[in-house]
Amino acid sequence: MRIDSINVGQREFLAYGKFSGDTGIRKRPVTDPVEVTRLGITGDAVLNKRHHGGPDQAVYIYRSEDYAWWSEELGQAVEYGRFGDNLTVSGLPDPNLPVGTRLDFPAVTLEITAPRIPCSTLAACMGATDFVSRFVEAERPGLYCRVIRPGLLQTGDEFTLLPYAGDTISTLDLYRARYRRLRRAEIVQFLAAPIDIRTRRDLQRDLAGRDPALED
Repeated sequence: MRIDSINVGQREFLAYGKFSGDTGIRKRPVTDPVEVTRLGITGDAVLNKRHHGGPDQAVYIYRSEDYAWWSEELGQAVEYGRFGDNLTVSGLPDPNLPVGTRLDFPAVTLEITAPRIPCSTLAACMGATDFVSRFVEAERPGLYCRVIRPGLLQTGDEFTLLPYAGDTISTLDLYRARYRRLRRAEIVQFLAAPIDIRTRRDLQRDLAGRDPALED
């Protein structure tokens, strides 16, 4: 397992479909080593901080294997960084690893917190108004991570996986949960995993609004 590309975004204006405005979603490969802090890669633009970025979505990872799949699906080559990924990696055994799994690089350790939920900005970046629905159906969301051990990363760095020791859920389960109503027991299970803070707050609000007497 290794890093095939490190991608960094700059502020740029983008207008397509429902989206119009400045964004840093489109990342472009860099060749020099990058500094990874608790808030992500130094110099990477994160403009919509309500929905992106922060300690629990500091680094976004997408698999090279999924880029190959999308290139075939779309009938054209999709360049690394197009999905907004900071790290394009190869060799991950599963695109939907459990939340809490750690990726241990020589100088950096990341912990998986959430899948990516597609939005109109991603559709604009891909130049397709139907891309959100296609991304949802493909179930290849990529992995958001928090930074456990800050340091330097460079293209070609290899890494190992460190399984989470406690009870957890797969990122695919968490991804699918966005598109259906959860049972109370499922919410409790999800909250016990080391999920990202945005999802945690949403689930906590959902749970607080439930009447236990009306559910199994």
